[in-house]
Amino acid sequence: MLSPQTIGAATIDGIAYIGGLARLSAYATRALFTDMFSRRRLAYGRAVHQAMAVGIGALPILSLIAFFIGTILALQAAYELRKFGALQFVASAVAISVSRELGPLMTAILVIGRSGSSFAAELGTMKVNEEIDAMETMALDPIRFLVAPKLFAMLLMMPCLAIWADFMGVLGGSVFGIIAAGFTLKTYIIATLDALVLRDVVTGLVKSLMFGIVITTVGCQEGLRTGLGAEEVGRSTTSAVVKSIFLVVMVDLVFTALFYLNAKP
Repeated sequence: MLSPQTIGAATIDGIAYIGGLARLSAYATRALFTDMFSRRRLAYGRAVHQAMAVGIGALPILSLIAFFIGTILALQAAYELRKFGALQFVASAVAISVSRELGPLMTAILVIGRSGSSFAAELGTMKVNEEIDAMETMALDPIRFLVAPKLFAMLLMMPCLAIWADFMGVLGGSVFGIIAAGFTLKTYIIATLDALVLRDVVTGLVKSLMFGIVITTVGCQEGLRTGLGAEEVGRSTTSAVVKSIFLVVMVDLVFTALFYLNAKP
């Protein structure tokens, strides 16, 4: 049984960890915007490279996963709605589920596995090899040169990936809807557009931006806190993935409550 002291210590550690993430995020954001609006320039080559890795590199696997998730959603919705003679709502169920929740969340989990882990491994390896200490010795800010480009890439690509996941999910649902639920392509598109409202799209985009910030800051913070030894790099990478998934789900819960708890139907 957990003692009150253990629970209290864990709570304090959690709050301190989130505070560290907030500080790192604020520092990286300030460095990002300072470089954009001053004579100093962000390392755009590194930022573009990170954007390509985060975004373009994730498209093939994201497309497949989103497509099949959309097909599964349509199949499950059709199975239940058929009992009530309401197969015409299959397209609506898929569109709303994907745009509100599954598109951004599925994208975030995929990006955590691909990019969040690589951020932690990259910075952890640099920490072990004392490259970050060397940068500080040369008066080069590691946050500005290493973290800010990653944050820029994530903020740029996460909404794009979420929109693409939404599209592929709806496309996957349409394949099942047309083949097995009696839709035509035209009627499926009309039903999808009728079901979606601006709030659903905005919710998904805002969530994807916040997920991007969480993934970047957790991955980079875990990498920068890596201890000595190659084994520590693996631990930092694993920790980054686990903590990122947990925090992404928590952020998803908070924003879902903010957008829909008191919203009018």
